[in-house]
Amino acid sequence: MAELLPFALLALTSFFTLINPFGTMPVFLSMTAELSEKDRKKTAKKATLVALITLIIFAFTGQLLFSFFGISVNSFRVVGGIIFFIMGMDMLQARLGQVRIKDAEVKSYITDISITPLAIPMICGPGAITNAIVLMDDAHSFARKVILILSIVVIMFLTYLVFYSSSKLVKLLGQTGINVMMRIMGLIVMVIAVEFFFSGLKPILLDILRSK
Repeated sequence: MAELLPFALLALTSFFTLINPFGTMPVFLSMTAELSEKDRKKTAKKATLVALITLIIFAFTGQLLFSFFGISVNSFRVVGGIIFFIMGMDMLQARLGQVRIKDAEVKSYITDISITPLAIPMICGPGAITNAIVLMDDAHSFARKVILILSIVVIMFLTYLVFYSSSKLVKLLGQTGINVMMRIMGLIVMVIAVEFFFSGLKPILLDILRSK
């Protein structure tokens, strides 16, 4: 149990900071501004469900993709660390990429926007996918695998709740509050990035030194 708790905390904190539901919330609101409350809830539900399925698929098939393309997990950790660091830097500066959709197209493409760009890549982006693959590789026991999947489910449920309550949360936090939260999450992401980078780089350097 003592061994599983740190892994559970890592999975929960890393997915929450990388998915960043509070940072994505303003984009969700702007894209669903013209929708009714009922349609907005449907969009939130579908977007988080698609993102959940995508992350679980990548978590279980990531190793197969590595084998097919001849990619090592350590190389992926190094690249993932770089991706996380860039994302964290953007979050630290409260920079959020805005997704623009023509007003006339919002209702017509409600199904499309829930899949892309909301589910992919806003919720389930490169960082979250990389995190799922790398953590699954570290989940050596069945208990760890269960914890990882449960962590993804919990974070997606929290993301749904944030989207569901987005109108009230924006009024409560305000833009300043959202920016502060983004900066805190960005700092956490950058710390995770450094850990991922060096945990992948160390075995690669050792292999190079052994080959010499």
